[in-house]
Amino acid sequence: MSQSDLKQQISDDMKTAMRAKDKARLGVIRLALAAIKQREVDERIQLDDAQVLAVLDKMIKQRRDSIGQFDQAGRQDLVDKERFELGVIQHYLPTALSEAELDALIQEAVKAIGACSMKDMGKVMAKLKPNVQGRADMGQVSQKIKAAIGV
Repeated sequence: MSQSDLKQQISDDMKTAMRAKDKARLGVIRLALAAIKQREVDERIQLDDAQVLAVLDKMIKQRRDSIGQFDQAGRQDLVDKERFELGVIQHYLPTALSEAELDALIQEAVKAIGACSMKDMGKVMAKLKPNVQGRADMGQVSQKIKAAIGV
């Protein structure tokens, strides 16, 4: 069983952060590795890069939600902490898709499936997910699919 390249990169970055005594970055990297390890233990599998990306994507979604809540509560210190964590985690994601690239992928998926109603939303999402995982906010993708289908 070989370790995924992405997981290996995160492990290597952890060692680098330890050597540099970068405690803040080290903490975030350890959180990411713990989340990956937890999923591996729970499911009794070795995660590949796509599955590691899904874990990191979930962590990013959690950070974005927290930033919104802390911002509403007026806790700038916590907003800054979450933004720092978000930046470290995003470093491991592939380059984000532009609006035009995302729209083109959605149009292509809708045509390929022949989606015409809300019932087809899951099929379109399943077709798109491998191409957009970690490269676009899935909430935004969902809204764009609804608009493309005409719901």
